[in-house]
Amino acid sequence: MGARRQSGQTDVVKQQVAAHWNRRAPGFDADFGHSIRTPAERAAWDRILDLVLSGRGKLDVLDAGCGTGFLTFELAAHGHRVTGVDFAPAMIAEARRKATEHSVSVRFEEADAEQLPFGPGSFDLAISRHLLWTLPHPEAAIDEWIRVLRGGGRLVVVDGQFDAGVLAAPAGSARASEEYAAVGDQLPFLGGRSREEIATLLAAHGLVNVGSDPLLDLVAAQAQRMVDEGRERRTHRRYVVWGDVVS
Repeated sequence: MGARRQSGQTDVVKQQVAAHWNRRAPGFDADFGHSIRTPAERAAWDRILDLVLSGRGKLDVLDAGCGTGFLTFELAAHGHRVTGVDFAPAMIAEARRKATEHSVSVRFEEADAEQLPFGPGSFDLAISRHLLWTLPHPEAAIDEWIRVLRGGGRLVVVDGQFDAGVLAAPAGSARASEEYAAVGDQLPFLGGRSREEIATLLAAHGLVNVGSDPLLDLVAAQAQRMVDEGRERRTHRRYVVWGDVVS
Protein backbone atom coordinates (compact mmCIF):
# COMPACT_ATOMS: atom_id res chain seq x y z
CA MET A 1 0.00 0.00 0.00
CA GLY A 2 2.75 2.45 0.98
CA ALA A 3 4.37 1.97 -2.41
CA ARG A 4 1.15 2.43 -4.36
CA ARG A 5 1.58 5.21 -6.90
CA GLN A 6 -0.94 8.04 -6.88
CA SER A 7 -2.43 9.24 -10.14
CA GLY A 8 -1.90 12.84 -11.17
CA GLN A 9 -5.61 13.49 -10.70
CA THR A 10 -5.48 12.14 -7.14
CA ASP A 11 -2.56 14.46 -6.38
CA VAL A 12 -4.61 17.45 -7.58
CA VAL A 13 -7.52 16.42 -5.36
CA LYS A 14 -5.29 16.00 -2.33
CA GLN A 15 -3.64 19.36 -2.95
CA GLN A 16 -7.05 21.03 -2.92
CA VAL A 17 -8.03 19.20 0.27
CA ALA A 18 -4.76 20.16 1.99
CA ALA A 19 -5.17 23.76 0.83
CA HIS A 20 -8.59 23.96 2.44
CA TRP A 21 -7.49 22.62 5.82
CA ASN A 22 -4.28 24.68 5.80
CA ARG A 23 -6.48 27.76 5.37
CA ARG A 24 -8.79 26.65 8.18
CA ALA A 25 -6.05 25.70 10.67
CA PRO A 26 -5.65 29.07 12.50
CA GLY A 27 -9.31 29.20 13.51
CA PHE A 28 -10.07 25.49 13.50
CA ASP A 29 -10.46 25.07 17.25
CA ALA A 30 -12.95 27.95 17.40
CA ASP A 31 -15.23 26.27 14.87
CA PHE A 32 -18.20 24.45 16.31
CA GLY A 33 -17.63 20.78 17.11
CA HIS A 34 -13.83 20.90 17.36
CA SER A 35 -13.75 21.32 21.11
CA ILE A 36 -15.48 20.32 24.33
CA ARG A 37 -17.05 23.31 26.03
CA THR A 38 -20.06 22.04 28.00
CA PRO A 39 -20.54 19.38 30.70
CA ALA A 40 -22.89 17.48 28.39
CA GLU A 41 -20.25 17.34 25.65
CA ARG A 42 -17.65 16.19 28.19
CA ALA A 43 -19.94 13.43 29.45
CA ALA A 44 -20.69 12.29 25.90
CA TRP A 45 -17.04 12.10 24.85
CA ASP A 46 -16.04 10.32 28.06
CA ARG A 47 -18.73 7.73 27.36
CA ILE A 48 -17.64 7.35 23.73
CA LEU A 49 -14.00 6.73 24.64
CA ASP A 50 -14.96 4.31 27.43
CA LEU A 51 -17.15 2.47 24.94
CA VAL A 52 -14.57 2.03 22.19
CA LEU A 53 -11.61 1.39 24.51
CA SER A 54 -13.65 -1.19 26.44
CA GLY A 55 -11.33 -1.48 29.42
CA ARG A 56 -8.15 -1.91 27.38
CA GLY A 57 -4.89 -0.86 29.04
CA LYS A 58 -2.45 1.73 27.80
CA LEU A 59 -2.39 1.58 24.01
CA ASP A 60 -0.29 2.73 21.09
CA VAL A 61 -2.85 4.83 19.21
CA LEU A 62 -2.96 6.32 15.73
CA ASP A 63 -5.20 9.36 15.26
CA ALA A 64 -5.66 9.52 11.48
CA GLY A 65 -6.55 12.97 10.20
CA CYS A 66 -5.88 14.49 13.60
CA GLY A 67 -6.31 18.13 12.60
CA THR A 68 -5.14 20.30 15.48
CA GLY A 69 -5.21 17.33 17.84
CA PHE A 70 -8.69 17.21 19.40
CA LEU A 71 -8.81 13.41 19.75
CA THR A 72 -5.06 13.07 20.10
CA PHE A 73 -5.08 15.14 23.28
CA GLU A 74 -8.22 13.42 24.62
CA LEU A 75 -6.63 9.99 24.20
CA ALA A 76 -3.34 11.16 25.72
CA ALA A 77 -5.29 12.46 28.74
CA HIS A 78 -6.61 8.90 29.16
CA GLY A 79 -3.03 7.64 29.41
CA HIS A 80 -2.43 6.34 25.90
CA ARG A 81 0.65 6.80 23.70
CA VAL A 82 -0.72 8.71 20.73
CA THR A 83 0.56 9.57 17.27
CA GLY A 84 -1.50 12.06 15.28
CA VAL A 85 -1.12 12.38 11.50
CA ASP A 86 -2.61 14.91 9.13
CA PHE A 87 -2.07 15.81 5.48
CA ALA A 88 -2.25 19.58 6.09
CA PRO A 89 1.07 21.03 7.35
CA ALA A 90 -0.66 23.97 9.06
CA MET A 91 -2.82 21.59 11.10
CA ILE A 92 0.22 19.67 12.28
CA ALA A 93 2.04 22.91 13.12
CA GLU A 94 -0.87 24.06 15.29
CA ALA A 95 -1.14 20.66 16.97
CA ARG A 96 2.57 20.70 17.80
CA ARG A 97 2.28 24.23 19.15
CA LYS A 98 -0.52 23.16 21.48
CA ALA A 99 1.41 20.09 22.64
CA THR A 100 4.40 22.27 23.51
CA GLU A 101 2.26 24.92 25.18
CA HIS A 102 0.54 22.37 27.42
CA SER A 103 3.58 20.07 27.85
CA VAL A 104 1.71 17.06 26.49
CA SER A 105 3.83 14.12 25.32
CA VAL A 106 2.32 13.21 21.96
CA ARG A 107 3.74 12.73 18.47
CA PHE A 108 2.48 14.58 15.41
CA GLU A 109 3.53 13.79 11.85
CA GLU A 110 2.57 15.21 8.49
CA ALA A 111 1.35 12.16 6.58
CA ASP A 112 -1.23 10.91 4.12
CA ALA A 113 -3.95 8.80 5.81
CA GLU A 114 -4.10 6.67 2.64
CA GLN A 115 -0.32 6.01 2.66
CA LEU A 116 0.99 5.88 6.20
CA PRO A 117 4.73 5.96 6.99
CA PHE A 118 4.45 3.17 9.58
CA GLY A 119 5.21 -0.53 9.41
CA PRO A 120 2.65 -3.30 9.84
CA GLY A 121 1.51 -3.87 13.40
CA SER A 122 2.64 -0.51 14.76
CA PHE A 123 -0.51 0.33 16.76
CA ASP A 124 -3.13 -1.20 19.05
CA LEU A 125 -5.83 1.29 18.06
CA ALA A 126 -6.45 3.44 14.99
CA ILE A 127 -9.14 6.10 15.12
CA SER A 128 -10.45 8.67 12.66
CA ARG A 129 -13.00 11.43 13.16
CA HIS A 130 -14.94 12.91 10.22
CA LEU A 131 -12.13 11.98 7.83
CA LEU A 132 -13.47 9.43 5.35
CA TRP A 133 -15.57 11.95 3.43
CA THR A 134 -12.45 14.02 2.65
CA LEU A 135 -10.54 11.15 1.02
CA PRO A 136 -10.38 10.23 -2.67
CA HIS A 137 -9.83 6.56 -1.74
CA PRO A 138 -11.67 5.94 1.55
CA GLU A 139 -11.66 2.15 1.25
CA ALA A 140 -7.92 2.12 0.54
CA ALA A 141 -7.50 4.22 3.69
CA ILE A 142 -9.40 1.65 5.74
CA ASP A 143 -7.09 -1.08 4.45
CA GLU A 144 -4.10 1.07 5.35
CA TRP A 145 -5.36 1.68 8.89
CA ILE A 146 -5.92 -2.05 9.31
CA ARG A 147 -2.41 -2.74 7.98
CA VAL A 148 -0.75 -0.76 10.77
CA LEU A 149 -2.78 -2.48 13.52
CA ARG A 150 -1.54 -5.42 15.54
CA GLY A 151 -3.49 -8.64 15.84
CA GLY A 152 -6.44 -7.98 18.14
CA GLY A 153 -6.12 -4.24 17.49
CA ARG A 154 -9.17 -2.07 16.97
CA LEU A 155 -10.20 0.38 14.25
CA VAL A 156 -12.63 3.11 15.33
CA VAL A 157 -14.46 5.42 12.91
CA VAL A 158 -16.29 8.45 14.31
CA ASP A 159 -18.33 9.93 11.50
CA GLY A 160 -21.71 11.19 10.38
CA GLN A 161 -24.11 11.67 7.53
CA PHE A 162 -25.49 14.93 6.26
CA ASP A 163 -29.17 15.24 5.50
CA ALA A 164 -29.60 14.03 1.92
CA GLY A 165 -32.63 16.30 1.60
CA VAL A 166 -30.47 19.40 2.03
CA LEU A 167 -29.02 19.97 -1.44
CA ALA A 168 -26.83 22.95 -0.56
CA ALA A 169 -24.13 22.65 2.07
CA PRO A 170 -24.45 25.24 4.87
CA ALA A 171 -22.52 28.45 4.22
CA GLY A 172 -19.12 28.34 5.86
CA SER A 173 -18.93 24.56 5.89
CA ALA A 174 -16.08 22.67 4.25
CA ARG A 175 -18.42 21.17 1.66
CA ALA A 176 -19.47 24.69 0.60
CA SER A 177 -15.89 25.89 0.15
CA GLU A 178 -14.24 26.77 -3.13
CA GLU A 179 -11.66 24.01 -2.66
CA TYR A 180 -14.23 21.26 -2.15
CA ALA A 181 -16.47 22.57 -4.93
CA ALA A 182 -13.55 21.94 -7.29
CA VAL A 183 -12.99 18.30 -6.26
CA GLY A 184 -16.21 17.10 -4.64
CA ASP A 185 -17.01 14.76 -7.51
CA GLN A 186 -13.72 12.96 -6.81
CA LEU A 187 -14.64 12.17 -3.18
CA PRO A 188 -16.79 9.01 -3.01
CA PHE A 189 -17.98 9.57 0.58
CA LEU A 190 -18.75 13.29 0.26
CA GLY A 191 -21.81 13.93 2.43
CA GLY A 192 -21.05 10.96 4.64
CA ARG A 193 -22.36 7.41 4.81
CA SER A 194 -24.81 5.78 7.19
CA ARG A 195 -23.73 3.96 10.33
CA GLU A 196 -24.97 0.70 8.83
CA GLU A 197 -22.93 1.20 5.66
CA ILE A 198 -19.72 1.85 7.59
CA ALA A 199 -20.31 -1.21 9.81
CA THR A 200 -20.83 -3.35 6.70
CA LEU A 201 -17.70 -1.85 5.16
CA LEU A 202 -15.50 -2.70 8.16
CA ALA A 203 -16.77 -6.27 8.17
CA ALA A 204 -16.14 -6.53 4.40
CA HIS A 205 -12.54 -5.46 5.01
CA GLY A 206 -12.03 -8.37 7.39
CA LEU A 207 -12.68 -6.87 10.81
CA VAL A 208 -14.53 -8.89 13.46
CA ASN A 209 -16.59 -7.97 16.54
CA VAL A 210 -17.98 -5.02 14.57
CA GLY A 211 -20.16 -2.76 16.71
CA SER A 212 -21.62 0.74 16.57
CA ASP A 213 -23.40 3.44 18.53
CA PRO A 214 -25.53 6.39 17.27
CA LEU A 215 -24.01 8.95 19.69
CA LEU A 216 -27.40 10.38 20.58
CA ASP A 217 -25.93 12.01 23.69
CA LEU A 218 -23.30 13.86 21.67
CA VAL A 219 -25.85 14.95 19.06
CA ALA A 220 -28.14 16.29 21.80
CA ALA A 221 -25.27 18.04 23.61
CA GLN A 222 -24.07 19.75 20.43
CA ALA A 223 -27.61 20.78 19.46
CA GLN A 224 -28.12 22.35 22.88
CA ARG A 225 -24.79 24.16 22.63
CA MET A 226 -25.92 25.67 19.32
CA VAL A 227 -29.00 27.05 21.04
CA ASP A 228 -26.99 28.32 24.02
CA GLU A 229 -24.53 30.10 21.72
CA GLY A 230 -27.29 31.68 19.65
CA ARG A 231 -26.51 29.66 16.52
CA GLU A 232 -28.98 28.15 14.12
CA ARG A 233 -29.83 24.71 15.48
CA ARG A 234 -28.76 21.94 13.11
CA THR A 235 -28.42 18.26 13.82
CA HIS A 236 -26.60 15.61 11.82
CA ARG A 237 -26.65 11.87 12.23
CA ARG A 238 -23.42 11.00 13.99
CA TYR A 239 -22.06 7.63 15.04
CA VAL A 240 -19.09 5.57 16.04
CA VAL A 241 -18.33 2.22 14.41
CA TRP A 242 -15.55 -0.15 15.45
CA GLY A 243 -14.10 -3.50 14.52
CA ASP A 244 -11.18 -5.66 15.57
CA VAL A 245 -8.31 -7.22 13.64
CA VAL A 246 -8.29 -10.98 13.92
CA SER A 247 -5.82 -12.03 16.63
